Amino acid sequence: MSLLRSVATVSGFTFVSRILGFVRDFVIARSFGADAATDAFFVAFKLPNLLRRMFAEGAFSQAFVPLLGEYHKQRGAEETRLLIDRTGSVLGTTVLLVALLGIWGAPAIVTISAPGFVETPDKFDLAVTLTRITFLYIFFMSMVAFAAGILNTWGKFSVPAFTPVLLNVSLIGMALFAQGWFDPPVKALAWGVIIGGILQLGLQFHALRKIDLLPRFSMNLRACWQDPGVRRIGLLMVPALLGVSVSQISLLLNTVFASFLESGSISWLYYADRLMEFPAGMLGVAIGTVILPSLTKHHHGGDAAAYSSLLDWGLRLCFLLTLPAALGLAILAVPLISTLFMHGAFTAHDVHETSQALVAYSVGLSGLILVKVLAPGFYARQNLKTPVKIALIALVSTQVMNLAFIGPLKQAGLALSIGIAACLNAGLLYRGLRQAAIYRPMPGWPAFLIKLGIALAVMAVVLIAGYRNDPFWLENALTDRLLHLGLLITGGGLAYGGTLFLLGFRPRDFRKS
Repeated sequence: MSLLRSVATVSGFTFVSRILGFVRDFVIARSFGADAATDAFFVAFKLPNLLRRMFAEGAFSQAFVPLLGEYHKQRGAEETRLLIDRTGSVLGTTVLLVALLGIWGAPAIVTISAPGFVETPDKFDLAVTLTRITFLYIFFMSMVAFAAGILNTWGKFSVPAFTPVLLNVSLIGMALFAQGWFDPPVKALAWGVIIGGILQLGLQFHALRKIDLLPRFSMNLRACWQDPGVRRIGLLMVPALLGVSVSQISLLLNTVFASFLESGSISWLYYADRLMEFPAGMLGVAIGTVILPSLTKHHHGGDAAAYSSLLDWGLRLCFLLTLPAALGLAILAVPLISTLFMHGAFTAHDVHETSQALVAYSVGLSGLILVKVLAPGFYARQNLKTPVKIALIALVSTQVMNLAFIGPLKQAGLALSIGIAACLNAGLLYRGLRQAAIYRPMPGWPAFLIKLGIALAVMAVVLIAGYRNDPFWLENALTDRLLHLGLLITGGGLAYGGTLFLLGFRPRDFRKS
């Protein structure tokens, strides 16, 4: 399967998941609005989700996938199988203990992650209760990430890409049909998270069973940890964990800042982040997921030219797809948010505040996605220290900008800080790859960027011409908004793609084995 087809497969399933994610958020917004209860749920869900990204999909994947690729390419099947079994045993035990510790320490966790809640006892108590329910999610999702690393290394991208659909289905089902069983009703969402985690783990393990790689867990953790491969993963995870922690801590600190703003600010940031994560997940995660195993293969094969060429392909694909996405989010912020979320308890004021955050986030969308391509250029070589140093610079920059922007821009300032810092992160990663002679740009970049600029300008004209005005998006019926938004997105996409076609772009130019 070509890399472009693999990216398309992952992006396609991610698209389905994101669409269901918007349905999920539509249901949550309609049922609960943006109030103290939703703030409590999003805080409760944020920390286990953050730890999942840091520990499982972040640090663990960065350390595990390159090493597993090395074993798969250079060592026998038995050694590779032992690495899988022993790594799974150590990981499963570790994250289960972390989850239990989080359940026990939920009050302290909420105090640290949302200190503004302390002044409102009911809100604080609800956040603690929801945190205790959702914290076990880190165990299920860590094991899902472990299984996904194996499947991706074997070129089985479809199942890991589809898995997130199950979480959204679970949350939608609980919000629609089970909230009446709980007091307060928002507890249904917390239990939906756990049910979704169980479903995801079951599907991944079923896929591993089909390729005869289902891990055989051992309680002899001493023997597992003494395995040289497991110890290498553990050592590699130290800088990886620090690097991933930096970006996730930045998001957590934004929640801390937002907890002191107007009630609903955390929810506005959440809904804006969900829209930004749509292209970030479809494009950044898809390209990063596919590119890392291939970079690892080229590195261990000693093919520096192919390594650089693959990075160049990833960067061009990122620019081609992320720039129109960022432009569309910025211009269509109000239409998108009003159409997707302005129902039931979600008001026009919520639309206005969320749209400001979305415009700010869009500034850094390209940076966020470029990091997903540039960082694997270091990870595949098992160099995790350089991305860590760069991430620390980005973290400090984010907090300085938070202090500068939160006063005049409120929650939009917090979103803008993350976006600008992501661009800084991407720029420094690029410079590091160039200075180390790991990446050498292929010819044709100036012409490529000029053509993109022309296509983006045409797209912007089409979107602005068809925008109408804010009252249209705030006062008309949902069917009118949905129809017009669909026409705008279709028109903008055709304008962009058509202009690129006239300028000589063809899909076959981006095919790569």
